[in-house]
Amino acid sequence: MEKLDLSQLDNEEKALEIRYVVAKYIRFWPWYVLFIILFVTGTYIFHRYTVDEFEVTGSLVIKNNSTPEARILDRSNIFNSGINLENDILRLRSKNLAKEALKKLHFDVEYFAKTNIKDIELYDRSPIRVEVDWDHLQVTDSPVELEILSNETFRLRQVVGGLMDFNRAQAAGDESVFDKTYSFGETVETARSKFKVLLVNPGRIGDQVIFRLVNPSALEDRLAKSIQVSTVNEYSSVLRISTTTKVVEKGRDYINALMQSYIEYDLNEKNKIQENSIDFIDEQLGYLEDSMKSKQRELLRFKVDNKLLDVSAEFSSILGKINDLDERSAQLDYQLKYFEEIRDYMEKKSKDYSDVIAPSVIGVPDPLLNGLIQSLVTLSQDRRKLLATVNENHPEVLKIDVQMEKVQDALFENVVNLIENTKKQRNSLMAEIRTYDSQFATLPESESKYTDIYREYQLRENIFTYLLEKRVEAGIARAANVSDNAILDLAKQGTLVFPKKTQNYGLAVALGFLLPFGFIVLREMFDDSIKDQRDLKKHFMIPQLGVIGYSTKETNKVVLEHPKSAVAESFRSLRSAITYLASGKNTKKILVTSSVSGEGKTFTSLNLASAMALGSKKTVVVGADLRRPKLASYFNHTEKVGLSTFLIGKVAAEDIIFPSQHQNLYFVPSGVIPPNPAELLQTPKLKEFLNYLEERFDIVVFDTPPMGLVSETIDLMRLFDINLYVVRQNYTIKDHLVMINDLFNNKQVTSVYGVFNGILNSGYHYEGYNYGYGNTYLYSQNNKYMYNYYGDDLETKRKKIKKAKKFEPWKVIKNAFRIR
Repeated sequence: MEKLDLSQLDNEEKALEIRYVVAKYIRFWPWYVLFIILFVTGTYIFHRYTVDEFEVTGSLVIKNNSTPEARILDRSNIFNSGINLENDILRLRSKNLAKEALKKLHFDVEYFAKTNIKDIELYDRSPIRVEVDWDHLQVTDSPVELEILSNETFRLRQVVGGLMDFNRAQAAGDESVFDKTYSFGETVETARSKFKVLLVNPGRIGDQVIFRLVNPSALEDRLAKSIQVSTVNEYSSVLRISTTTKVVEKGRDYINALMQSYIEYDLNEKNKIQENSIDFIDEQLGYLEDSMKSKQRELLRFKVDNKLLDVSAEFSSILGKINDLDERSAQLDYQLKYFEEIRDYMEKKSKDYSDVIAPSVIGVPDPLLNGLIQSLVTLSQDRRKLLATVNENHPEVLKIDVQMEKVQDALFENVVNLIENTKKQRNSLMAEIRTYDSQFATLPESESKYTDIYREYQLRENIFTYLLEKRVEAGIARAANVSDNAILDLAKQGTLVFPKKTQNYGLAVALGFLLPFGFIVLREMFDDSIKDQRDLKKHFMIPQLGVIGYSTKETNKVVLEHPKSAVAESFRSLRSAITYLASGKNTKKILVTSSVSGEGKTFTSLNLASAMALGSKKTVVVGADLRRPKLASYFNHTEKVGLSTFLIGKVAAEDIIFPSQHQNLYFVPSGVIPPNPAELLQTPKLKEFLNYLEERFDIVVFDTPPMGLVSETIDLMRLFDINLYVVRQNYTIKDHLVMINDLFNNKQVTSVYGVFNGILNSGYHYEGYNYGYGNTYLYSQNNKYMYNYYGDDLETKRKKIKKAKKFEPWKVIKNAFRIR
């Protein structure tokens, strides 16, 4: 015997389950299509009326500008590069730098094309240019419409909000300038406005441009906040500078201007030392020039008055030595004065050393002093740059303060030593000068006086020449200065960041599918009715005997009036199954019940009896539902006699059996509604009536009350050969089947079989009706033999096919999502 592969069966079952789930939800495809179309259309409209925003990016290289002395004094900073990118990031986002960048641009006026769809900023494509006098009072943030009348004139009008303008709360404009004609280049001046309009693109007569003046302070604040600065990676010193803009060219120009302003700012900070040195030298040169000219005039007058042409050669060498000593003494005086100023700075514990003059200007060759002062000035500059964006309690500022204190302590000690040494050198020089002065005492008075005047003049001339040399050196140093930072990449193109069109369309398609799908899933979760045969199998323990399709006919007597319909065929299949089950019985007694009213119990009883009658069986159908009788109305019977009148003994059995208009089919109406239907159905007369019917009919069908609502049906089921329990698709509640399942499992009722009624689809991948013991009778719209067999359905099927060819979306959607 071949071994059964259970794993293969499991795989087939899983595949079938997947196909079942897909088929279960794919039938709602019109809703998915509808919602996807709606969301995609909404996304398109959103994109149509939304102004695109772009990200524009540039990059800067930040170089190491700290000195070795600063890193040595700050032990925490010995092994790193000394680059503080956080400071540079804050500086790039500061309002001060934004102000400097805006000086290079024309952002104080915004130009827009007149359109009813969305704002389109023209920027550099504007045919006009507005020059604003910001020293005058101006009305800002109020749009003004300008119409070009000719190449010489234009008209100003107030902007009126359109239909799609949802932001009408705008600042009131200067009404005194509206509805007037002006000339290009003419100054438009009122108490609240002063500007002039220039035509930069002639030949645009009739064009309408909307312009708006922007407050410079608000513009600086907005642009400073719009800048995003980040490092390219953690190991580099390259900063990525970006902004979001609605006009790529505008964002590009601002990013480039901002980076250029940053380079200029850094260069200006580096040039401050040289500029301070030059200013100091110029000040000293001014004093010396006046003094030197005065001494020169005094020397000439003395020579003329005393008729002196030359001084004795004997004292010329002495005079030269004295002049050298005087020059050295003057230099020491300048150095001493410089050292004392530095000491005063140290004693004040100042944080700003931008006015400190470099030692090289004074001629101090001490490299340690030069390095310490350069470090202190650099730290002072960094601190000042930081304070432009943060307060004094910021951690970076406090870190710089600690470094400055260390440098100040070292510098103060060095300066004190230099002052002491300089004083000693000066005293030594003065002693030598006094020695040479005593030698001049032997000269005649006129020559001695002349020598004194000449010595003072030559001293001033030497110092003047010295300072001129230092000034030239400082100028060369300033001209040779370059920024430590450089622009790596200029901003050129923009990247669309809002709206993200591809992502939005993808999201629209996803939402268009998921929203109805989610609703359908939720509805399925909260709808506890029987949906299909799989659902019925899970919740109905009783064997299923037949499946009845959903009837679209206007009559309840489908089998009699439409014997060749698909529903009639399903009742024939049910008849065959019942015949097989009760083959040993001469008279087959069939009870039909359900959980609640409305599940098709009476419809099933009537049509099953009709199918039996058409099969040449003498059949009677009894309306045993004494609470809500319906059977009589199906036969258009109006007499009040019936089963209830027989059970109370008012009429005989033969008096309540009525023939129908069809051969072999009889019916027993329910009669008048009694006050005690449960007791009547449990009397011995009901058994007597059943025996009476069994002797005279081949088939007896009882239409009984719903089992879930009354109790007498359970007792009646024990009297019948076959009990049919009707379950209706999308109507019967799962919990209502608990009672019959318990009764069946506990064997309190026997010979019970299920009938699945009102099927719209089978729950599988095809349309069909299950009946008997799992057999399925299939029919297809493409089966020509079905048309020939079903007769009157042929024309109906043809009409359906014809309607299907004429696609009507609203009907498809209505049928696809109909509550079933």
